Amino acid sequence: MSTVALERVVATPAGRSRRFRADIEGLRAIAVGLVLVYHAGVRQLPGGFVGVDIFFVISGYLITGLLVREVESTGRLSMAAFYARRAKRLLPATALVLVVTSLVTWLWLPQTQRAVLGGDIVAAAFYVVNWRLADRSVDYLAEGVVPSPVQHFWSLAVEEQFYVLWPLVILLVLVVARRYRRSLRGALAVGIAAIGVPSLVWSIWKTDHDPAPAFFVTTTRLWELAIGGAVALGATHWQRLPAFAARALVWAGLGALAGAALLIDGGTAAWPGSLALVPVLATAAVIVGGSAGARPGARLLGAPPLVWIGGLSYSLYLWHWPVLIAAEAWWGPLSARAGLLVVAACLVPAWLCHELVESPVRRSTWVAARARRGLVLGAVCTLVGAAGGGLVVLPSLGADPAPAPGEVLGAHVLDGGGDWFVNDPVSITPSPDKATADVPQIYADHCQVGAGMTEARVCEYGDPAGIWTMALVGDSKAAQWQPALDAIAKREHVRLITYIKGSCAFSDGALLLPQGQAFPDCSTWNTHVLAAVLAAKPAVVVTTQRENRALVDPDDPTSPYESQAMVDALASRWQTLEDAGIGVVALAGNPGPPGVLYECVAEHRHDVSQCSFPSKAPTATVQKKAAKLVEGAHVVDLNDVICPDGTCPAVMGDVLTYRSTSHLTKTFVESMTDVLALRLDPLLPSG
Repeated sequence: MSTVALERVVATPAGRSRRFRADIEGLRAIAVGLVLVYHAGVRQLPGGFVGVDIFFVISGYLITGLLVREVESTGRLSMAAFYARRAKRLLPATALVLVVTSLVTWLWLPQTQRAVLGGDIVAAAFYVVNWRLADRSVDYLAEGVVPSPVQHFWSLAVEEQFYVLWPLVILLVLVVARRYRRSLRGALAVGIAAIGVPSLVWSIWKTDHDPAPAFFVTTTRLWELAIGGAVALGATHWQRLPAFAARALVWAGLGALAGAALLIDGGTAAWPGSLALVPVLATAAVIVGGSAGARPGARLLGAPPLVWIGGLSYSLYLWHWPVLIAAEAWWGPLSARAGLLVVAACLVPAWLCHELVESPVRRSTWVAARARRGLVLGAVCTLVGAAGGGLVVLPSLGADPAPAPGEVLGAHVLDGGGDWFVNDPVSITPSPDKATADVPQIYADHCQVGAGMTEARVCEYGDPAGIWTMALVGDSKAAQWQPALDAIAKREHVRLITYIKGSCAFSDGALLLPQGQAFPDCSTWNTHVLAAVLAAKPAVVVTTQRENRALVDPDDPTSPYESQAMVDALASRWQTLEDAGIGVVALAGNPGPPGVLYECVAEHRHDVSQCSFPSKAPTATVQKKAAKLVEGAHVVDLNDVICPDGTCPAVMGDVLTYRSTSHLTKTFVESMTDVLALRLDPLLPSG
């Protein structure tokens, strides 16, 4: 994405430098093209996201070359000048895009998510949004949040954090090299290895064990920039490569990049990990071969259209994502063809931004005259971008007034046969903009294991010294009942333990992910949890799940996905528990709204009847059928409370009922504690 003045970086003979600069621009054009086509939704390019990895290598190469040449030519490294160049090159365009993105967020994106998205914009302005997105990737509160309009800034944040770190490393290496009379490039090679090797090892481990945040965090990406730095350090050696070797490297690298983009499936591949070595080493090979003057590759990479697009790559990357988000907010989900038209249209704002903002500032002799001016300009641009995000956040701080704790009604409104429906409630708890945060304590305690994780993580609630033990086991739909079960367990002096994994039913069957992909870690988790439950010997297991289908053939992800298979899978698991003397109580699955309910309530705050929907229970049927097959298993159905008279209200009394998709708010679940206790009581040990 970001770039520097190439003529100051590339250490090639004069006759080759112009051609090689064109090659680098062409390589950047390929990188941004892959990303744009991938984001447009072209399924034939499932690995287009590797364009970001190409950018990382190029950035590491260019920045390292720039810094090393400065040290070798002047004997010193001006940190102020370096950061001033970065600021004037990157931040004016960034500020403009963030201000426009703030406007898009305010006008077209869901108003209940302004606080989250505005916070993203502020984080993007300070180049730390990648860490925020990493947290959200494993944060259950993020369910239902629309794609961030600055999600693409994660890679820019990684680069900028590298730009902060790397000059400091070079400065330290310079001091050490002088003190011990070592060559700068040799000492830097050690420094690069000291950063790159641990980062690669960490990337492989993190991707394997915690893949969701591994994609975003800086520590799993530093090695990619380090590879580019290593290529820059060896520039003088690459120029001595034989012509046939240089040509082979260029074509092999381009072929590997094409293969990665066409064959790596972004929907299934854990990234970056070891697989990212393919595009990273391929990019390094292209640069090495190109620096040796390999002309066949240069004829392709140096084609004028590619060079022109490469020059716009930073602006194109900045603009394409918020424009896509705005288009989807206006027209709804885009087809691949429409997505391609939208990203093609991004050439207009990208060119205008490049010509009217980027280039004039970069070429300004007044700004370049003093490093302090560039730094001040950068600070102002950062504050402008952050202010845009702040203005998006501020209105959401005036939350809907909520009654004091203990005053909310929710399902309690039904206790005396009161009116459960109020069309224009005085207050709503939680307020719609806080709905996704109204979740059980389980999530703050990190008691739900995420994607790729299979451990039987146990958490304890209720009365730790309870007279008997209850286990809550299942997916997020089971987790939603933890607040009520916790209250019941404390009141009845019962120990409550939980085993929760997102999207994974506690059953003997094989499930698919919501996207329809194989879900092998769910089966492994089930094996581990069953062993843990049998060892813990609770008196009863309370369970439920969102999914109401399972694979007919657990070993074949392409086999039919049917409800009867889930019935059999549940019955098999429950029979195992009953045979071990452990009772089973299944909580019937609750209905789910047709859309995002809290968004509807926010838009129809004074006419919430527009957000009610008819009752239907997609998972209750399979649970009831399974219970009939297992003697001693029972189903507790609260859908008559959740949806009185067959209608599911968005607000019951003064409580918002749903927080995301089909999950109930913590407040609403807590209001059902007494009725849940009443219906559970006959099915639980007496003491």
